[in-house]
Amino acid sequence: MFVLKFPKRFYLSSSIPDYLHNHIDSFLFAKRISHSNALLSTHAFLITTGNAHNKFIASKLIASYASLNQPHYSTKIFESLAFADHFLCNSIIKAHFSNGNHRQALEFFSRMLVSGNLPTQFTIPMVVSACAELRLLSVGMSVHGLVSKVNLLCGNTAVGASFVYMYSKCGGVEYACHVFDEMTVRDVVVWTALVVGCVLNGKSGKGWEYLCEMHRVGSNCERLNSRTFEGGLQACGDLCALIKGKSLHALALKSGFVSSDMVQSAILSMYSKCGSPGDARVSFHEVVDKDLLSWMSIIGIYARLGRTYECFHMLLEIQASGIYPDGIVISCVISGLANFNRISEGKAFHGFILRRNLVTDEIVYTSLLSMYCKFGLLDLAEKIFIGCCDHVQDSWNVMVAGYEKAGLEMKCIMLFREMQHRGITSDSNSLMSVISSCSRLGAEHFGRSIHCYMIKNLMFEKVSIGNSLINMYGKCRNLVVAERLFHYTRQDITTWNSLISCYTDNGNSFKAIALFDRMISKGLKPNAATLVILLSACAQIASMEKGRSIHDYIIEQGLCSDVSIATALVDMYAKCGEIDTAKEIFDYMNEKDVVSWNVMISCYGMHGHGKSAIEIFQRMEEHDARPNELTFLAVLSACAHAGLVDEGKSLFHKMKEYSLTPTMKHYACMVDLYGRSGCLNEAEALVSSMPFAPDGGIWGCLLTACKMHNNVEMGMKIAKRAVEADPENDGYYILISDFYSSMNMWEDVEQVRRMMKDRGVRKTVGWSAV
Repeated sequence: MFVLKFPKRFYLSSSIPDYLHNHIDSFLFAKRISHSNALLSTHAFLITTGNAHNKFIASKLIASYASLNQPHYSTKIFESLAFADHFLCNSIIKAHFSNGNHRQALEFFSRMLVSGNLPTQFTIPMVVSACAELRLLSVGMSVHGLVSKVNLLCGNTAVGASFVYMYSKCGGVEYACHVFDEMTVRDVVVWTALVVGCVLNGKSGKGWEYLCEMHRVGSNCERLNSRTFEGGLQACGDLCALIKGKSLHALALKSGFVSSDMVQSAILSMYSKCGSPGDARVSFHEVVDKDLLSWMSIIGIYARLGRTYECFHMLLEIQASGIYPDGIVISCVISGLANFNRISEGKAFHGFILRRNLVTDEIVYTSLLSMYCKFGLLDLAEKIFIGCCDHVQDSWNVMVAGYEKAGLEMKCIMLFREMQHRGITSDSNSLMSVISSCSRLGAEHFGRSIHCYMIKNLMFEKVSIGNSLINMYGKCRNLVVAERLFHYTRQDITTWNSLISCYTDNGNSFKAIALFDRMISKGLKPNAATLVILLSACAQIASMEKGRSIHDYIIEQGLCSDVSIATALVDMYAKCGEIDTAKEIFDYMNEKDVVSWNVMISCYGMHGHGKSAIEIFQRMEEHDARPNELTFLAVLSACAHAGLVDEGKSLFHKMKEYSLTPTMKHYACMVDLYGRSGCLNEAEALVSSMPFAPDGGIWGCLLTACKMHNNVEMGMKIAKRAVEADPENDGYYILISDFYSSMNMWEDVEQVRRMMKDRGVRKTVGWSAV
């Protein structure tokens, strides 16, 4: 027969009747008091009986008030006590920690140490987790030192797991791995904390390795739970590792965890990230309680694949199921439309949002703005921006980037300046956009002010921003600052490419090649962009020897199939005079883009092979490759150099078939073609029919043609028209003066000089780089 023995009472009992003992006992051994009034009544009773200061009863009161979300009463009880040992300190720390008052929990821990009470294995997990939530890595490391000193980590999985969690949460996953490696005893909580920590810190590959090791160990206390499966599936999604994800899905099914809502959502998200719509659809239907995250996952994959109809259909299904789509779901659809340039569907969906009164929060406004910027519809983007710029700060960054992508550099710079005046924080995208705009405009002064702004605001943590500045200074021909930035910037392969490109763009091809050799000596592997830039440098100085050695390296690395590299090789060999080798490489290319065709046409043009250039153009049409403005510029230039008037005229008119409008450069090519061939009347008629005013290049071509064919009368007429069009342009007077001097018309030369003097037109001072 078993005899049940009750514990000795831990409170004063001699002065109160026996019937009240049951009241106190029921309070002490109650699991939870659900009503505040009942607790207050019991508290009052304990005070009147003189037991309120008993440490066990006080601890119970502290915990009870905390369970009712009233930790301030817990604090008052603790403060009223004349003493406080580690037991009571743990109670008050837990009271605040459980209510999310992490900073107060740390304050009481600090007081605990000051009072001479050492922490226990129950204290540390709460304190370390509080450090994690507050991202106080330095405080957490101090606690780690204390724990090591009092030897609380050895053999205690709860303490070890808390440090793994804290370091992972604070971004120190290497420290988390170190703690894990030192632990002699591990359970599922520790393993899961490390797996999830690696994944959340962008180390999904490492997280997957730990999960596999955990599964291999396979003891009862180290088997995967639902949280481990969730972390592993997230790792597979981040790595786009579909096969691994499917194997983990099968393990979850075998282990019986696939019925967990958490795991079901993770499986759906994994298939979505891996781009497997069929598997994602099946997983979606298996989710019993579909929440907003489940709907977002399935809509997200359809949006990324550009399947507009499915996106709209699923959005209607969300509403029919009684779930209201939030801004993130709507922005997923908008981003999908933007990325696939679905202009009409994008406008229609914008109207749908307004008609259905769907969420139009900051995320939606920013997504709509980004969508119209990607579409190139800056007028509509500006309307949205004006309507939301006062309350959506991210819209400024999106609009700055939109102007830069649309080629509106001045608008980009002016809007960025307005951002600074208003005190709106710039992100890395807007900074790189405005730096790029400065590069294109050669606006070094404003670029320097942005550089100062970045130094002042400590914004050099991203290598890409430093690379953009190097490019900007290179475009502005300030190689001294570009080199200085290169040496002080944390370097990646793009940093090396940027400086090599700066040297190449500024005609310092030998320096570019030397920097490449230095890069190789440091053990860095060049990428496609590096090789393209370097081949351009070789082409500039016609360095066939260096070009061939780079070609050999490309063959060794198996990079010949890269379109951009093959195109650069064609250009390099052609500029080095090896047109046959260039043609051989071009014919060997399995895939050709419009740039490849343009380069081959230009190669024949620069060598005077006009008919071969036209043949390449015809082959391009046969391969259904759509010519662009540069294609026609290259083939018209080839015709001009070869004197192919009829062919050039036919090609010029053919631009309309491709909905291309001739630019000033196209007209200049045609004028040059007519002028070289002696068709001066046709050249003059073409200039008269131009939809915009001719520039100096056009007048120069005409005057050169008149000089070449000794047509003084037309030359004088063209000269007069040029000066009338822009009387303050000194270049026109110089062209006319050169024309007259070539015809030995010295009186007219003197008259031109007097005309310049009378009109106050000054000749631009020449300079020499020698």
